[in-house]
Amino acid sequence: MGQSPTINVWMSHGDVIERLASADIIGYTRNTPVAAFRIPNIYGVQFHPEVHHTEKGDKILWNFLYKICGCERNWTVESFVRDKIEEIKREVGSDGRVVCGLSGGIDSSTTALLVNKAIGDRLTCIFVDNGLLRKGEKEEVLNTFEDNFKMRMVFVDAKERFLNGLRGVKDAEAKRKIIGEQFINIFEEEASKLGNVDFLAQGTIYPDRIESARARSGGVASRIKSHHNVGALPEKLGLKLIEPIKDLYKDEVREVAKELDMPPQILNQHPFPGPGLAARVIGEVTGDKLRICREASRIIEEELKRSGWYDKVWQAFAIVGDDVATGVLGDARSLGRIVTIRVVESREAMTADFVKLPYVVLESMSKRITNEVKGVTWVTYATSSKPPSTIEPC
Repeated sequence: MGQSPTINVWMSHGDVIERLASADIIGYTRNTPVAAFRIPNIYGVQFHPEVHHTEKGDKILWNFLYKICGCERNWTVESFVRDKIEEIKREVGSDGRVVCGLSGGIDSSTTALLVNKAIGDRLTCIFVDNGLLRKGEKEEVLNTFEDNFKMRMVFVDAKERFLNGLRGVKDAEAKRKIIGEQFINIFEEEASKLGNVDFLAQGTIYPDRIESARARSGGVASRIKSHHNVGALPEKLGLKLIEPIKDLYKDEVREVAKELDMPPQILNQHPFPGPGLAARVIGEVTGDKLRICREASRIIEEELKRSGWYDKVWQAFAIVGDDVATGVLGDARSLGRIVTIRVVESREAMTADFVKLPYVVLESMSKRITNEVKGVTWVTYATSSKPPSTIEPC
């Protein structure tokens, strides 16, 4: 409806409808005879109109909702915030108390602000330093929420606890489970100290639920990777769960955060995975690999900001694994780690493509990382899209 004769789309992986009886075929590709079809009152597409890599995908959805289905456009960010605050008030009641796992990322921060708007100081945020945070993140989180927003905060220094639990573990999924279990144990301990707590607030968003195959009961989606937000914590603690942004994508969460007057340093920062830097360290998580990952990631962000690219991309960070390469230090041969730069563009994190950064920006990153980060000899750039890769390597 009002579309060009041809558009570029992102297609599903390997699924093909060869024939569809009694259907009007309204879209096809060279290898997909039925890419879009129409039966009276039914429309179907084989591709993904919801991802920003599909040209005019938002227009396709707009036409379907408002011109074909006749939906009324009455959802706004303002109404979402207002309705969620009222919903939390009703659910928690006049004397209920809530704990929230605050990581400093946009999801948990937005959740904390929504709950705080609803119930004030009956919310206690628990912030755990697991040793897997970005450089300077602990100070930033405590300053923003404890000093700025005057929220009740419990800070737990658990660096040694997490790193000891991860020692010797190389499998990515095993690392995620260990981190999730440690969070559960720490929350259980800290919640018990607070006394009578009724609810747990979590910053779960819709992609978390999809990738953990929990988007709907009886769903058939494959689990891509587990998320500590989609697990056994509420059952373990015996708390009722509050997930105010569980139906939102990341870009929608940012709009809600903006409506809540989230400070720019959190509102505009790139997404950060629940397992922290452990998701960016391939193989065993060690102090040396974490140091390299943390310092190199900071350089990548600084160079993107300096060149004006930071706000143009979705996410940018360093990846460190066990691979080493020969380098030259002074006049001597040396062996050092390989750092991989990952910079992607996306809108909702369900799909992503690598950013075609100018060589001059990549060169600045590479030079600074090899010169300033001890133990690095080579720098590479990841040029894989999602799918088939994921955004985070682990």
